[in-house]
Amino acid sequence: MKIKSIIIRYGMYGLLTGIVLFLLVLGLGSGLSFGAQEMVGYSVILISLAYIYPGVKKYRDKKLGGHIGYRKATLVGLLIATFSGIGIAVADFIYLTLINPDFFTEYSSNIRAQGYKGEIPDYGSGFMAAIMFLTVMAAGIIVAVGSAILVRKKRPR
Repeated sequence: MKIKSIIIRYGMYGLLTGIVLFLLVLGLGSGLSFGAQEMVGYSVILISLAYIYPGVKKYRDKKLGGHIGYRKATLVGLLIATFSGIGIAVADFIYLTLINPDFFTEYSSNIRAQGYKGEIPDYGSGFMAAIMFLTVMAAGIIVAVGSAILVRKKRPR
């Protein structure tokens, strides 16, 4: 099994998990407070990134004969995380564009009701999807590094 196929397979698992869970949570969790939605959203991000560890481990065991360095393991993990980031960003864009285009208005009203007096920028759905991608990648770095630490095995000298 080649590195590309392992990255694509586990990356697609993360991408599909991210899209499906993110849209389910946003669609079904509309009655939750914004704070609760945020916590559930972070949980979805971590669940979609859970495919990094088995993907890196599979690459180590099948492609490299049970040995992998920290740098290569981290790189494989980050490539898998990129798929999850794309999936969640696409789901966020779909949600903000098609499912709930009034999200920013509702969110602004909620913040104002809590006493916020400052300016609230009105970002577009494309910008917010990009921010979501970067958020997933930030978490992906942590998961990829953690996975690399757990699965790395140096070749005996």
